[in-house]
Parts: sequence; C-alpha cells; structure tokens
Amino acid sequence: MKVRPDTPKDRCCLVGIFFFILGLGTLLPWNFFMTASLYFQSRLNNTELMNGTSVRKEYHFNNWMTFLSQLPLLVFTLLNSFMYHRISEAIRIAGSLVFILLFFILTAVLVKVDMDEDLFFSVTMAIIWFINSFGAVLQGSLFGLVGLLPQNYSAVFMSGQGLAGTFAAIANLLATASDADSESAALGYFITPCVGTLVTLLSYLLLPRMEFARFYLNRSSKYEKSATDKLLTDGASLENEKLNGHANGAVATVALNSSSRVEAKLETSPDRSEQADSSADKASVMEVFKKIWVMAFCVTFTFTVTLSVFPAITVDVKTAFPHGKWQRYFIAVCCFLVFNISDWFGRSVTTWIRWPGKESRVFPVLVVSRVIFIPLLMFCNVERRTYLPVLFSHDAAFTLIMALFSLSSGYFVCLSMSYAPQLVEPKNAETAGALMTFFLALGLSVGAALSFLFRSLV
Repeated sequence: MKVRPDTPKDRCCLVGIFFFILGLGTLLPWNFFMTASLYFQSRLNNTELMNGTSVRKEYHFNNWMTFLSQLPLLVFTLLNSFMYHRISEAIRIAGSLVFILLFFILTAVLVKVDMDEDLFFSVTMAIIWFINSFGAVLQGSLFGLVGLLPQNYSAVFMSGQGLAGTFAAIANLLATASDADSESAALGYFITPCVGTLVTLLSYLLLPRMEFARFYLNRSSKYEKSATDKLLTDGASLENEKLNGHANGAVATVALNSSSRVEAKLETSPDRSEQADSSADKASVMEVFKKIWVMAFCVTFTFTVTLSVFPAITVDVKTAFPHGKWQRYFIAVCCFLVFNISDWFGRSVTTWIRWPGKESRVFPVLVVSRVIFIPLLMFCNVERRTYLPVLFSHDAAFTLIMALFSLSSGYFVCLSMSYAPQLVEPKNAETAGALMTFFLALGLSVGAALSFLFRSLV
C-alpha cells in the first residue's frame, strides 16, 4: 500500500505496543484457566464413602473447562458477526474487558472462600462460560479494529495472542516455584490476569489519543460507511477530510488482509463512487465457501485434533521421576510451557516459510496426518488409565511429542488463516475471513467435545 506523505508516524511504536497488549489480553482468560487446571483439580480432589469404600469423585474438570471455553466462542462469534453494527465498537471492546476483569476478580476471591466441591465446580464452570463469552466478542471486535491499520499491525496483534499462553505458563511456573502456601500462590496467580486485563483496557482507552491510530481508524470507518450508503462524493479531497472521534462499529472479522486491500483500492481508484458500487457486488457466502473450503477444513481439523487431547489428556501425564521437586514443575514445564512456546514458534515461522502452497494437495494431507498425535499422547504416562498401556513413559518422549504436536498446530493454523483470503478476490476477503473465524471456533468446539471420548478410552 502506498504511504501518503501526510500519514502520521507511529511515535515510539506506541500503537504497535498497544495492539500487542490487546492481542495478549484477548487470550488471557482461556490460557489462565487452562494453565491453572492443577489448582482446580486440587480443590475438587475429594473422596466419598460408598458402602464403606473410599471413592474419588470425578468431575472431569479439564474436559468441561475446555468445552465450556470453546462453545461460547463458537456461539458468540456468530452473534458478534450479526450484532457488531448495532452495538458500538467501544461498548463491545471496553465492556467486554470490564466484565472479564470482574470475573477474574471473582475467581481470585474464590481462592480464599471455602466452598463445597459441587458448588465450587458449578460456580467455576459458570465463570468460565461467561468470561469466554465476553472474550469471544472482544476477540472478534479487535480483529476488525486491527484490520483497519496497516497489515504489519495485524502481525503484531497475532504475536501478542501467541504469547498469551507463554505468559500464563510462566506465571503458573512462578506461582509453583514460590515458597508461599498453595492458597497464596493461587491468589497471586489469579491477580496477575486482573492486572493484565486492566492494562489491556487502558491500552484500548489510550488508542484514540494516538494521532497515528486516529488517522487510520477514522478514515477506514468513513470509507466503510460511504461504500455501504453508496454516497461517496466525487472529487472530494481525502486530504481535506476532518478526522474527529473514534471509529465505531468496526467490522468484527478475522479478514486481516481485507482492510488494507480495500484501503489501497480506495486510495488509488480514480472514481470512488464507482468503487463503492463494485464493492457492493460481492460473491455470496456459499460462493466464497466453495473457494476456501479446503482451508476451512484444515483449520477445523487442526483445532479438532489439538483440543481433543490438550489439555484434557496431556495435563494428566505424570513424570517418570516422581520423587523430588521435579514432580511439581513437570506439567507446568513439559505440558503448558512447551506447548505454548512451540505453538508460538510454529505461528511465527510462517513469516519465512510457507510450505506447502495454498493450492497444494499436500497441505490437507499433512493436516490430516496430525491425527497420529492423538494415540501418541494417549500412550504416554497418563494417570488413571483403564484400557491402554503406557508405551512412552519417559519425560523426554512426552516432551518431544508435545513439541511436535504444538509446533504443527500453530504452523498449520496460521497458514490456513492466511491462505484463505488469498483464494478469493479482494472484495470477498472479508467474507472469507468471517467464514474462517467460524470454522476455527467450530474446530475448537468439536475438539473439546471429543476430549470426553478420548479421555474415557485411555
């Protein structure tokens, strides 16, 4: 995209830093609840006497936590796609962050509250449902917002998302390593996302004060409104447009490349009213789906495989060296930290390596081949197993499988999401992005549902 001479500069990369923080904040809820699974299991690890025999009550916390995190993502991603133009962007983003902050505070408070296990489980599941519902609205809205800026800011936003898991894993590791009692360590752990969410909210509120952000957000908002109303004025000089206020009603999709393409067309088009008419002549959703169905399948299948075993099965793997301090750190390091770092690396490496190509038949074959990781992880040293034997008992084997599992997940997801808009015309890239968002959420939900089956088969 050609940069005009009057374009403001992003001084000290502040806007980039703010969007990195916003990306980090969108995935804090899911990652902090997932990484704290051992804390929740410890509070639910009670036994009951039945016929004089001590029986451990099984809540299947990791399965329900995963399912109730991803199902609202699917539901509210759809709702956000229909409702974004009726509710202002400021209310959707700031409001979601406020409610996420309140639910994190409630979670931290519950650490100090002595509750019956059944009640604690029910309250925690309700918190997980609501906090991820607001997280879905937040994520979809921010994807639309960052899409209004130059494309490199989308990469910065995605990098922030990629590091959210690592941030939660390190926080969990520090809480585990602290000398404080388990209750105080858990309290400190859940205070961390409260601070993180507050910083995220402040970053969003500071965006309108940045001249660079105002330039792109307001200009793109005006273009969108003009194209929709088909009332662009011929010969109106862009340099004379008055920039005031913050963009409201930004399109909440993951079509990260579409905004820059539309923006470039609007800048170079000699007749903007003609451009508005052509932009209205978009392909139907089914026509777009026929062109991107392979990428939609790939992102769905990738997340289905990933969520079907992580964390529901992987978190129950036990170290082969149970004696000593390593037992405390094993899951925090070999499960969560290894997964998040490898996943982030897999996403990042697509900046330099993009193989196979978007039209290669090898791509979906490689995606399907990831199904091998399901039995590989089920054959690891999973505690409380009934049917399957342990084939990979050593910690190194589990760590290697986890690294390859998460590396391939991040790599194929990032390729699928970036290839889809390239398979359609620029005017249909936004529709392609919205469809890919739906299938991404579908894969997460299907994987979470399948985790119940696979855990029962171990």
